[in-house]
Amino acid sequence: MTALVLVLNAGSSSLKYQLVDADTGAVAAVGLLERIGESEARAVARHTVLGVTTTREADVPDHAAAIALVLEAFTTHGPALTATSLTAVGHRVVHGGDRFRSPALLDGQVIAAIEDLVPLAPLHNPANLAGIRAAQAAFPDTPQVAVFDTAFHQSLPPHAYTYAVPRVWRERHRVRRYGFHGTSHAYVSRRTAVLLGRDPAEVNVVVLHLGNGASAAAVQGGVCIDTSMGLSPLEGLVMGTRPGDLDPALPTHLARQGVSLADYDHALQSDSGLRGLTGTNDFREIIARVDAGDPDAELALDIVSYRLAKYVGSYAVALGRLDALAFTAGIGENAPRLRAEVIGRLGLLGMRLDVARNDSGPPERVITSEDSAIPAWVVPTNEELEIARQTAALTVSPPASP
Repeated sequence: MTALVLVLNAGSSSLKYQLVDADTGAVAAVGLLERIGESEARAVARHTVLGVTTTREADVPDHAAAIALVLEAFTTHGPALTATSLTAVGHRVVHGGDRFRSPALLDGQVIAAIEDLVPLAPLHNPANLAGIRAAQAAFPDTPQVAVFDTAFHQSLPPHAYTYAVPRVWRERHRVRRYGFHGTSHAYVSRRTAVLLGRDPAEVNVVVLHLGNGASAAAVQGGVCIDTSMGLSPLEGLVMGTRPGDLDPALPTHLARQGVSLADYDHALQSDSGLRGLTGTNDFREIIARVDAGDPDAELALDIVSYRLAKYVGSYAVALGRLDALAFTAGIGENAPRLRAEVIGRLGLLGMRLDVARNDSGPPERVITSEDSAIPAWVVPTNEELEIARQTAALTVSPPASP
């Protein structure tokens, strides 16, 4: 039976979508709308079917108008999309707090809970809610599901998610480690086990999701036991514009120097990480500058690879046994120089790089040598398929009511 799922990922000024067969993984259409609600420029909409992309500009003041434009694209360029042809609509929701350990059928209570979690994700949950409301208006009779970035990490034990801060912060203000990129870590950890020819329940893997946002996860037998992002997506690895781990005294130190809280927050969200170190968050440009001998780029590569190797090493300890390392997402899949630097720092674990395998090969491939104690893999992520599968699992055979 075909389980056709429309996967929506609504950002503050964008809407990404895919029409996915959750059973086969086939993608029937993919699209992107940018500049939603921007008065100074018209929105740009791209819709791709069978490798053919159509592009148009339009005035799109909000997500309801964006959904209308998406439906128009399906009507005009295919494939035919009706409420009766859809199994469900799956929504990426960034923050589910500690309330959601799994996907949730969207109803009034779930939407209210997502709204209540806005303080934990003020840049993301409001946009996710806008996409949900627009899709519900467009498909009122179609099941809709929220799939949370944080859900995969709700299996963390208390010693991994608890910060050593006052109890009132932890209880009243919900301060703890939540983790993000959960759909990617879930998909890649499971896929890595399949590539190893083993049951995911038997495999311990560290996944490095490396894009403009980056995070690491320690997955033990299919269950996440630690992850690098924390209360927010700022903690952990060095990212495109975010710094990762910092001294907690930094805000008060800068406040004494006259830096406002707003400026501090903006700098950590938009002007730190690779951009803060080199002036750019384009990793391809940074590698080109490394090859040209740019000292800032060389330092940035050293910092990023050192931080990554530290996390892999610490997670190997947490797991007790490491069966594989997986690189994924835009940088993880396409930056052999970074992979080589990271694996080069992991000789203590017996990891050995195969240069030829690392430099080229199929999208899914092992990049370590035959005598490497632990294999490292490149495993392309597929968050949309993961969302589609989780959505279909909940709607095709929904759990019995308690």
